[in-house]
Amino acid sequence: MKINERFYPILATVAVLALLYGYGIYEHRAFSDTYVLGNLLTDNAFLIITAVGMTFVILSGGIDLSVGSMIAFVGVLIAELVTGFGFHPLAAVAVALVIGTAFGAFMGVIVAKFDIQPFIVTLAGMFFLRGICFVINLDSVPIDHPFVGAVGDFKLPLPGRGWLSASALLMLATVVVGILIAHYTRFGRNVYAIGGDRHSAQLLGIPVEHTLIRVYALSGFFSALAGVVFAFYTASAYPLAATGVELDAIAAVVIGGTLLTGGMGFIAGTFFGGMIMGVIQILIAFDGSLNSWWTKIMIGVLLFGFIVLQRVITRSFSGVRAEVQSA
Repeated sequence: MKINERFYPILATVAVLALLYGYGIYEHRAFSDTYVLGNLLTDNAFLIITAVGMTFVILSGGIDLSVGSMIAFVGVLIAELVTGFGFHPLAAVAVALVIGTAFGAFMGVIVAKFDIQPFIVTLAGMFFLRGICFVINLDSVPIDHPFVGAVGDFKLPLPGRGWLSASALLMLATVVVGILIAHYTRFGRNVYAIGGDRHSAQLLGIPVEHTLIRVYALSGFFSALAGVVFAFYTASAYPLAATGVELDAIAAVVIGGTLLTGGMGFIAGTFFGGMIMGVIQILIAFDGSLNSWWTKIMIGVLLFGFIVLQRVITRSFSGVRAEVQSA
């Protein structure tokens, strides 16, 4: 049975993850312990949640550079509301999610209604949010509340010594919800259509502007949710937190097989892409002889490989379209 070419990138992602994890088990006996898996899911939960939102943006043919600053802003906001104004953490989380979603929608309005490049709009959003962080607080602030401690201590046992944290469970739920939205809703189909060919999508009657606004609102929600996870994970907030996470999220999406030009990709691939980045970090930590910057080198090598693979696939699709049109 011939495999559709659009599945090649995600199959390559799964193969790379399997090889890296298999190598880890072969080289380090402890790597097979579920304790490592639990830590892998917990440590990369906020990144994968961010990358899920980024996947929708890139599928639509856009980009969102504000997600890292949103994570920091949400953390600082929650810390200020809880420690400064006496909010319960859940109330602070609700406020943060509403603001994050609204800010994403605002950027979506500018992108869709004024037809401005998403790179410029979200770059402005990145600087704005990071600046607001420093206006609220210049220093690292602990989030000292019993509820935050209880969430941080929650553990769902796995076979062996491992466990799943609340962050890991929320991340897995987010991935499932992302898959359902992308592949089983009209909104998801519209996102793919817009990323594939915006002009054709308009001719087909797809509400392009409305869909783009919802895409950036969704990205704002997911990045705000990632900020909540990060704040609860560290039990603190810092204005410089999550610097560069927007690039890590884009890397996870691309390694997961989503085309940067939009229209092709899978939410599940983004999950596997984020896991690959986490496995590389753990392998380097287990090795002990390499510094952490080798993680960036390995991710760079993988990005080059997946970009080339994407280019080969898009050229193949272009050739098929040309043959169909000539026929």
